[in-house]
Amino acid sequence: MKVVNPRTGEADYEIAPLDSAAVQAEAARLRAAQPAWAALEPAARSAILHRWADAVVAHGGALLEALTLDTGRRRISEIEVDGLPGTIRRWADLAPRLIAEHSRSDQPSAHPTVRNGTRLVPYPLFGAIAPWNFPIVLSTIDAIPALAAGCAALVKPSEITPRFIAPLSETIAQVPELAAVLSFIEGDAATGQALVAAVDYVCFTGSVATGRKVAEAAARAFIPANLELGGKDPMIVLASADPVAAAQLALRASIVATGQACQSIERIYVARAIYQPFLDALVEAASKVRLNYPDIATGDIGPFIFGPQGAKVQAQIDEAVAMGAKILTGGTVENLGGGQYLRPTVIADATADMAVVRDETFGPVLPVIAFDDLEEVIAQANDSIYGLSAAVVAATPEEAEAVAVRLEAGAVSINDGSLTSMVWDAENSSFKLSGMGPSRMGESGLLRYFRKQALIRQTASPLPLSAYAEDAPR
Repeated sequence: MKVVNPRTGEADYEIAPLDSAAVQAEAARLRAAQPAWAALEPAARSAILHRWADAVVAHGGALLEALTLDTGRRRISEIEVDGLPGTIRRWADLAPRLIAEHSRSDQPSAHPTVRNGTRLVPYPLFGAIAPWNFPIVLSTIDAIPALAAGCAALVKPSEITPRFIAPLSETIAQVPELAAVLSFIEGDAATGQALVAAVDYVCFTGSVATGRKVAEAAARAFIPANLELGGKDPMIVLASADPVAAAQLALRASIVATGQACQSIERIYVARAIYQPFLDALVEAASKVRLNYPDIATGDIGPFIFGPQGAKVQAQIDEAVAMGAKILTGGTVENLGGGQYLRPTVIADATADMAVVRDETFGPVLPVIAFDDLEEVIAQANDSIYGLSAAVVAATPEEAEAVAVRLEAGAVSINDGSLTSMVWDAENSSFKLSGMGPSRMGESGLLRYFRKQALIRQTASPLPLSAYAEDAPR
């Protein structure tokens, strides 16, 4: 299967997708090793994970080179690679404490002669299907705590960005105990379908359409499915906010990673009292954003990782113009050296019936809408099939939070934007069609991988059958 370079548009890499039989064989290998992995003390698993983090550091250069080719961007690739050892170490350090805190050996019961205990039993085989926008982060964010919990893990990254799999697998091979229970595989949609059928717990990050298919397949397999799907995140800028500072914030939260992030701000609602100065500042700042072309070592945003995404974004922009919206910056996807690029596109006079306001965009597009009434804008922000995250900007955190608690979103950034990309210890749920299942953030990120087994001890003589007789003494 050919893989396209996002900067050149050329197919310069290829993978060999695993078929169903190969996926089943790899799953069987991991399952065979999982009981010994789960039997280790949590601290022993943590020590092994720390050795993996060391191996990742040692292979950081190769990982960065591969991920840069996968994504067409350098700085965010560095952030992903540099952040991986810290994520591994964080869960390695947290897991022993969390497991101890949530395990109960001898607790009193409502029945005087009965004592209770609770064992945490990990699911044997965890599976993940990851997307192309943050290949390393989203291939490992769920797998690492699953390993710390005692699961084996089978991960299929996107076929759009598979180059990093080889160097990452090298780091795993450096830790034999881990290699027995962790595998990253090359594959396409059929490989993903086979993975769902082969595991005991599946995590999927991606589109709503594909997420539905994963959920249906998981239901047929009778396994839990954790889904993080699309977003159409709103930002509400209240009249008390500094319009220039808010514009700078909105720009960053909308276009980092070329807007190819589920938590990107994709709708901006601004109080009419500061609408024009906000818009002026946003246009000025957006006009100064640089593409990382032709030199990848310069610039602010890169190409579309998945080239066809550029055409989808262009279609939304064109529809908005046809319906009366005004393009103030950007607006046209450019083919530069074979890559697809879009400069930050600020859109004025957007309306709720436009796809650019209604549907997920996944590009550096900023529709700005003025509002007059707080109740009205809260209703507009909530008028969406999505509920991943949101943001509110005001003069004080208290004023912003009073609005934030009324938004139908799993996480709300207060006087900032897209904080869920940086803050991983705040538990949150995906609302509406943005997902389902336990939070991947906070303690739930680990605890979701355990089934609870109750050990109920009778300390006195068990009741005889005569205790249930119709004429037994009351």
